[in-house]
Amino acid sequence: MPICTIYLLSLNVPIPQFLHSLSSTTVKPLVVSKVIRWIILPTSTSTSALLAHNIHWDILLIIPSTDPLPQALQKHIQHQWSLQSGVPSRILQDFAAKNKALLSPSKGSVPPLTGSLDKARLRSSSQDLELSSELLGWAESFGKQEGSGAVSMLNLLAFKPDLKSEYMKYGAEFARSAGSKRGGTAKIVGSVIHNGRESDGGEGWDEVALAHYPSISHFADMLASEDYQDINKRYRVESLRDTFILCTSELGIDHDQGGLWRKGMGSKL
Repeated sequence: MPICTIYLLSLNVPIPQFLHSLSSTTVKPLVVSKVIRWIILPTSTSTSALLAHNIHWDILLIIPSTDPLPQALQKHIQHQWSLQSGVPSRILQDFAAKNKALLSPSKGSVPPLTGSLDKARLRSSSQDLELSSELLGWAESFGKQEGSGAVSMLNLLAFKPDLKSEYMKYGAEFARSAGSKRGGTAKIVGSVIHNGRESDGGEGWDEVALAHYPSISHFADMLASEDYQDINKRYRVESLRDTFILCTSELGIDHDQGGLWRKGMGSKL
């Protein structure tokens, strides 16, 4: 099974400068994303590394390699956190083409919102992946500022003993209906590799998933829906010992011209 490295990077230079340097290296990321905000914070796993000193993460990189990042990039990085994950070959096969189709969908291929936001029951917190008034307010503001482009949610999962099978039921229902009817799809899924080092970013985590949504409104529409919350409460919440979700917006890099752009939005950075 191919091994991918997932990086979270906090930069000491502007994002365009980092991406220009990235375009000049031999590194070929599967995903390069601008980090937008936390949706769910980790509560007990990797908290010091991820949250200490109020680190602001700038970039998510997913690279189909275990090689360290080159020095040309390291000099632009103030903090980094990483883990390695085995990802099935079938997921990586033609990934670039499949990802392009998701981020730049053909006309009429994006499902409409279901109307769940019009009758949403807002919660006090989104920590259990419910729609809070704070999250809804941010989503509405972000949608107006960033347009209707796709978002990619980085999920890290730590299962309670013997409850991974329950989470798998959640994943099946997400793919069958509750997520897919809003255009949601898990485009990268893998098992975290533990190498025994005390500094290993994967310590305590079991799986990683990168989930695609056509827009932040589609994600909020899902959280507001009764059909999603039914499977969320039945299968997901009780199966997890810890989790985090980080909202990101994918970027594109032109290695030939050193250019970069917001994928799915058609605009240069």
